[in-house]
Amino acid sequence: MSNFEFDPSEYIPYRDKEVMDRVRNIKREDFDKHPNPDFKIIILPDEETMAWQSMMDYFYTIKEGADNNRDTVLIMGQPDPAYKHLAWAINKFRINCKKLHTFNMDEYADQDGNTAPEDWRKGFLYSALNNFWSQIDEDLRPPRNQIHGPQTENIEYYGKMIEDLGNADLCQSGPGWTGHLAFIEPGLPGTEFEGTLEEFKEMGPRIVTLNPFTIAQNSLHASFGYAGDLGAVPPKAATIGPAEVLKAKKRTDWNGIRVAGSDCSWEKFATRLAAHGPVTPLVPTSILQLVRTDFYVSEFIASDIVPRFDITF
Repeated sequence: MSNFEFDPSEYIPYRDKEVMDRVRNIKREDFDKHPNPDFKIIILPDEETMAWQSMMDYFYTIKEGADNNRDTVLIMGQPDPAYKHLAWAINKFRINCKKLHTFNMDEYADQDGNTAPEDWRKGFLYSALNNFWSQIDEDLRPPRNQIHGPQTENIEYYGKMIEDLGNADLCQSGPGWTGHLAFIEPGLPGTEFEGTLEEFKEMGPRIVTLNPFTIAQNSLHASFGYAGDLGAVPPKAATIGPAEVLKAKKRTDWNGIRVAGSDCSWEKFATRLAAHGPVTPLVPTSILQLVRTDFYVSEFIASDIVPRFDITF
């Protein structure tokens, strides 16, 4: 059988063929092995278990703060309908959330950098308010002004808002198709980050242009109809930076996305590159390898990448 050699497309942010081949071929039995013992790769059986574990991590962090009558600060990934389960647990166990402060990681923005209003149904702040905050019983609910999203109006001091509260008690994240962290993207040819890794780690909140791979990824999400509708996804976003993630007292990263529950997942390779590739701004989530992080992966994501020739798609 002949071999066909080629260079990866120039539009792919990370293009080291040797590294890509190595991580592509990591076997399931080796997936949770990592040279940094503080970077703990934890494999969970399925996506449902992963969703509950994620919500319970939030729950126990909130409960600990309430039990000690102190402020609790969360950096929250995209608040999907699973956050209703978190609100249910808060109500069930009567957890006082009056000192809870939540900060969304990111928010969509238009071509001019204007963020989506909080009543836009596809927006992250809308989801946080409707799937989480409004679901908490009113006598337990935090004040509305303690539920935050990065906005055009606050992006210049969004990081200071978190820092002034003592930084996040818990930050949950998950890599994008490009390996982005929140919406910090690795860039396109000619627009890559040109500073040092240390400078990259100090980057704070900003308005960013979304990488086309991220637009393609999000066009496959439920809120956009699973349709691959590239024109439905906004071109820019407001986002926290690596600095806010690294300052958090606890970090967890979640890797279990499939396209509508199928055996298709853009995350399967991205997770390998983020967890087992080099630490580089070209794969922003890779910086988690340097610090204490619980890196959760589903069995499906950890399973071997095996080409199929018996089916077309």
